[in-house]
Amino acid sequence: MVVEPKVKGFICITAHPEGCREHVRRQIEYVKSKKREGKRMPKNVLVIGASTGYGLASRISASFGFGAATLGISFEKEASGKRTATPGYYNTKAFEQYAKEAGLYAASINGDAFSDEIKTAAIEKIRSELGQVDMVVYSLAAPRRTDRDGTVYNSVIKTLGSDYTNKTLDLQKNEIVQVTVPAATGQEELATVKVMGGEDWAEWIRQLAAAGVLADHAITVAYSYIGPEITHPIYFNGTIGAAKKDVENTAKQLCDEFASRDLKAFVSVNKGLVTQASSAIPIVPLYMCLLYKTMKEKGLHEGCIEQMERLFSERLALDKVPVDEEGRIRMDDYEMRPDVQEAVKAAWDAVTTENLAQYADVDGYFEDFYHMFGFHYENVDYSQDVEI
Repeated sequence: MVVEPKVKGFICITAHPEGCREHVRRQIEYVKSKKREGKRMPKNVLVIGASTGYGLASRISASFGFGAATLGISFEKEASGKRTATPGYYNTKAFEQYAKEAGLYAASINGDAFSDEIKTAAIEKIRSELGQVDMVVYSLAAPRRTDRDGTVYNSVIKTLGSDYTNKTLDLQKNEIVQVTVPAATGQEELATVKVMGGEDWAEWIRQLAAAGVLADHAITVAYSYIGPEITHPIYFNGTIGAAKKDVENTAKQLCDEFASRDLKAFVSVNKGLVTQASSAIPIVPLYMCLLYKTMKEKGLHEGCIEQMERLFSERLALDKVPVDEEGRIRMDDYEMRPDVQEAVKAAWDAVTTENLAQYADVDGYFEDFYHMFGFHYENVDYSQDVEI
């Protein structure tokens, strides 16, 4: 069938299999074009949340940058009737094919990463096919979590303390509008931390270690975002921020807990980008459009793969990983440069619906958005029938 993009709210409900293949191929080609140097080369890498965004880019960087064997965990849906599969499903299939052609080990497990069942399946696969893993990437972005006792926790994107009103970009109308983000209840904050915090990351590490499939001197990394003051009420000082602070605390706990194994647990603070997760956050899309334009003008713009290639080759591959005073890896270093943030702040104050094109890279935002679902690649013929 012919597959076209169908956008509903902040998500595209279709994905193009050939476009997703191209999405993966371009990232692989970027990584292969870079020369790697560094002593700490991961051999066997487990990527939890491996099918899109930073997780997929991490898997590509480990595999095609360092020749690592990778096991990816993701929760994707196959095609059903005329409904396409999710983009992560097509991404994973494409990645596995390219890895196989390159002689690289790549296996994937599809299911709920929060569950003991998937953890056990991953442990058994590692034990039988890899022996041990020396790197664990935790890049899970899930809206809900079902606990062992059947309790379902839902994450929310809200402020803490009081409602917050500011301008945002209505992506469907291309207009600057005011939006009010309500304050979360205490229960909503706790539920968001339960879903997006560090508890499951720690559970993965503990189960891997207890099963004997986590190598000594291993590295594990989870991802976070801080951003500028403009976004703090909705992000860093909101429910998501509470969860990310829990992730930071978890990194410190894991280092202490597994000190005898010399486990290094890091949080990488990444650049603000269009991902399936970030496109759902109010106020953030306008900031992203302003940031894109500013960073492109300064020659500093990076996508997921540029970020992760740099994280692996210029940070994680070093004997001593450079961190800030809180122990975090700062991959948002270009974004948070004073000259970048001053320019973005000036644009934020000046931007209106009428002068949007002057200050914001809306086209670039949408290009990245559609690319996530396999659309808007000039070398893909979208008029052709494809097997979904």
